[in-house]
Amino acid sequence: MWQLASGVFFGWSLGTNDAANVFGTAVASRMVRFWTAAVICSLGLILGAWLEGAAGIETYAALSSGQGSLHTAFLVCLVAAITVTGMTWLRLPVSATQAVVGGLLGVGAWTGNIQFSVLGKVAACWVGTPLGAMLIAVAVFFVLGQLLNRLHLNMFQYDFGMRLLLLLAGGYGSYALGANNVANATGPFVGPGMLDVQTACLLGGASIALGVLTFSRGVMMTVGGGLVKLDAFSALVVVVAEGITVHIYAVLGVPVSTSQAVVGAVLGIGLVKGIRTVNRKTLRSILLAWVSTPTVAFLMTWIAILILRQGGWM
Repeated sequence: MWQLASGVFFGWSLGTNDAANVFGTAVASRMVRFWTAAVICSLGLILGAWLEGAAGIETYAALSSGQGSLHTAFLVCLVAAITVTGMTWLRLPVSATQAVVGGLLGVGAWTGNIQFSVLGKVAACWVGTPLGAMLIAVAVFFVLGQLLNRLHLNMFQYDFGMRLLLLLAGGYGSYALGANNVANATGPFVGPGMLDVQTACLLGGASIALGVLTFSRGVMMTVGGGLVKLDAFSALVVVVAEGITVHIYAVLGVPVSTSQAVVGAVLGIGLVKGIRTVNRKTLRSILLAWVSTPTVAFLMTWIAILILRQGGWM
């Protein structure tokens, strides 16, 4: 059972980087307090993991099929956790999904058993996630804007309504996150048979929640305020678009990155408001992190297996 420690560590690192992104824009716009967001996010993602996390875990079980033992699952999660934690320290939103898939590919390169059909499905969704969130954000911006304009709210009603809607949207986004991303933390342990699917969902959800509560504030502020300056309405649009995007992929059983969904939605707002509102330096840093994450995880896994095999430990 000691191998499971790396899965819990990875779940924690995912929470510090990915999970709280569903509330990052609301917190950065000062419409929701950080601790309120963190608690609601934690509860929502545990519920989502428990009720709808099985599909993504089964996808990872298929991707890791034939790739070895619990020791390789331990190694994949440990490498992914170190990769994501390093990016979090740099205050960069990265894809935990890319980190764990990079690790699985590192193992697959050694065993010669890479499930290319499953990998292709996952990789295609990496591209579709930010693009889909961008398009959904643009649509939600105009539709929701029209609905609010017809209500003719005064300033106090508008402020109260925005705060309430941000809490509701963040709760939904957190639920979608748990349903989709719990597979990243504990999915690799289902294939080797250490965990059944339901136990993996609950344990993974709890470990992600712990990361949200302990170390997520820095990345929240990078995504919420560093890329595009958002007002309360724009923050609401981003959270709704992220939640819809990630939930769709959860139903399809493909773990994707909430960071990519949030950044795609934020860029959608930037396109509506004018491309000059986008902080290009921050965007370049985020894109670089997305490219480097699976590469670093793959190389670290490859080197770790080489060292372990030469030492006779694998």
